[in-house]
Amino acid sequence: MTGMRDQTKTILDRAVLEAEVDRIVLAAERAGVTVRVVGSLGVSIHCHAAVALLPSFARTYADIDLVGYRREARDLTSVMTALGYAEDREIFITSEGYRAIYQEVARRIHVDVFFDRLEFCHTIPIAGRLAVDRPTIPLAELLLTKLQIVRINEKDVVDVALLLLEHPPGSGDAETIDVGRIARLCAEEWGLWRTLSMNLEKLEALVGGYTQLSADQRELVRNRARAIKAAIDAEPKPIPWRVRARVGDRRQWWADVEEVR
Repeated sequence: MTGMRDQTKTILDRAVLEAEVDRIVLAAERAGVTVRVVGSLGVSIHCHAAVALLPSFARTYADIDLVGYRREARDLTSVMTALGYAEDREIFITSEGYRAIYQEVARRIHVDVFFDRLEFCHTIPIAGRLAVDRPTIPLAELLLTKLQIVRINEKDVVDVALLLLEHPPGSGDAETIDVGRIARLCAEEWGLWRTLSMNLEKLEALVGGYTQLSADQRELVRNRARAIKAAIDAEPKPIPWRVRARVGDRRQWWADVEEVR
């Protein structure tokens, strides 16, 4: 995910990585292990129609990001080893079991696995959510992995635009973005609300310049971004949220993310 890598990436063919996601998820399922893909590959896999636009955005891919449950970490390592991957054990130890990195040296495929939570600029809980969709995490969390990036770059903005182009905000997870879940998470943390608000405004500003999209498509993305913003603003906020809101931007509201590769 953006913000989590250094600049030594190997650019790989998206089709190769998507096929590898299928191979890993299937092998894990056969072993009784649940893993789901997140990040930009999750977007490309979930956006069946909008994916045709990716070449026009010159979108590149370098690795695979997965999320799973920490209680299954040992079994996942057995699965990955059988598939030809080697684990960087130090990462698992230093992260206290919340992260693992695997390398498939022959094809230079790098797989990053996060356990029990997606912890970046903000923490996105995934308890009970991995069974909702396959092979990706649910659309609400998939969108959140992009919108939670404080220093969001244009590649991630493009991913957000493609998600919103193909999936409307709604209730539940049946090919809709569960905006109620996003709003509830934002009501639990002022900082998450602040970052999402900032990035939805940035999306509205940038999407007008995406000539790869038609005028109607650009307006559709804007309207859906506005609907999400309206929902997170309208969700009732508890007292701790309101207290933190008074401090506002005077205090850093996000976690700094360390590079690991």
